[in-house]
Amino acid sequence: MPHSAISVIVPTRNEGKLLRGCLEQFTIDLIQRLGIEIIVSDGGSTDATLTIASEHTNLIATHENVSHRQTIAEGRNRGAAIASGDILIFLNADTRIPDIAKFFDRILHHLESDPQLLALAVKVQVMPDERKFSDILFHGVFNQYVHLLNILGIGMGRGECQIVRRNAFDFIHGYNESLAAGEDFDLYQRLHSRGKIKFDSKLLVYESPRRYRKFGYIKVYSEWVKNGLSVLFKKKSVSDVWEEVR
Repeated sequence: MPHSAISVIVPTRNEGKLLRGCLEQFTIDLIQRLGIEIIVSDGGSTDATLTIASEHTNLIATHENVSHRQTIAEGRNRGAAIASGDILIFLNADTRIPDIAKFFDRILHHLESDPQLLALAVKVQVMPDERKFSDILFHGVFNQYVHLLNILGIGMGRGECQIVRRNAFDFIHGYNESLAAGEDFDLYQRLHSRGKIKFDSKLLVYESPRRYRKFGYIKVYSEWVKNGLSVLFKKKSVSDVWEEVR
């Protein structure tokens, strides 16, 4: 497999509605200039996800074990297993990057200028055309919370976009596949014990508000807190399954 500088790994399961928009962000010019490979790691989709994925990449990992439902941690690890990049970027299928060229240039600047930096945490907002005041309020506070946790040395990075050096990811054996939720927090917590994580508010991504619209912020946040505390103190998630919202 040819070596790539950056591997973008998109875990999917029935993401046919949003996957095309995610993959089309990566233009041929950007891919060639920065040496990006796109990997879709699918957890058993029954919609058009795999068809859409095959239109944009030939690097597709599929979940072969039909005896259990794949966790997103497994999906991300399967994608990383076939990646050739020195930098791994895990991107959810509903994530959009408003200025993608500057976004990737900034990532490379951070990692090339600081060898001790193992991972980057990004700012997350709801997509502008779907944004409400509640979205602005919640994410304004939560982005500062993510920043604070990294300052305190706990380690935190939203699962919508996680940026990790490949050697550090391999050293800690990737995501904990037993976690149905909180796997993103767990990864950054373990990374922080090995080196630096930096939150950069200028690294901005947008996400779909679909989960907040279905469950509301109170329920979503309470699930995050319960799973986060359980992962932090018990090394296991409270949720057995992270419910799909499609």
